[in-house]
Amino acid sequence: MSSYFCINWILLILFAGPTVSRSIVKGKVGQNITVPCSYQVKGPGDITSMCWGRGSCPASKCYRTIIWTDGWKVTEQYSSRYMLEGNLLKGDVSLTIVNAKEADSGTYCCRVEISGWFNDQTSNHEVVIEAARISTASPHTYTSEQTSASFAITKDGSTNESSFAITRTWPSVSASETSQTATGPSSSASDYSDVTTNVQNMSVSLPHQQYSENGLYIGIGLCAVLLSILTLALFLT
Repeated sequence: MSSYFCINWILLILFAGPTVSRSIVKGKVGQNITVPCSYQVKGPGDITSMCWGRGSCPASKCYRTIIWTDGWKVTEQYSSRYMLEGNLLKGDVSLTIVNAKEADSGTYCCRVEISGWFNDQTSNHEVVIEAARISTASPHTYTSEQTSASFAITKDGSTNESSFAITRTWPSVSASETSQTATGPSSSASDYSDVTTNVQNMSVSLPHQQYSENGLYIGIGLCAVLLSILTLALFLT
């Protein structure tokens, strides 16, 4: 009976395996991401080998190994983008992913090999690499130019046509702001029309004012001539 329980206990350990801890590490594309992992080192005798692999920790070793260390130094390295920058002699075996990419997202296994049956320290880490946000706003500006004409009346009765340009500049907007502007009421067109009308009215009123001033000068001259004639007549009489 005792042998039966021993066999069941061994089978349970083999199939269940050691307890595996889990954690989630998030980062952005282009950053250096550190996935934490460590074990207790009280003396040189506690320093041991370990490995990092892609995917969940298997029953032994690491699946799709990316880095190995004998406890003192790195002995196997799949890519220079995977590094152990912690103090290995103090049990810091955290994995650093240099210049992270979206393809680096996934599960990583940290296995520390401890002597004895089923004593390995294992931990699974879920790494999530998010893409950097891209701004949709454009630094460029757009201008709209409209030319209006005005007429001036000269002394000889002919007209001279002159023109002037009004330029307005609008800052660029994103796609969402453009859609909102298209659906909502717009007052820029009416404001622009009012400005153009005021300028045209001002340009037309200027020739009339000049014409009135010329008539005033002519009237003053005629009065001066008549006054001179009357003075001369009185003098002669």
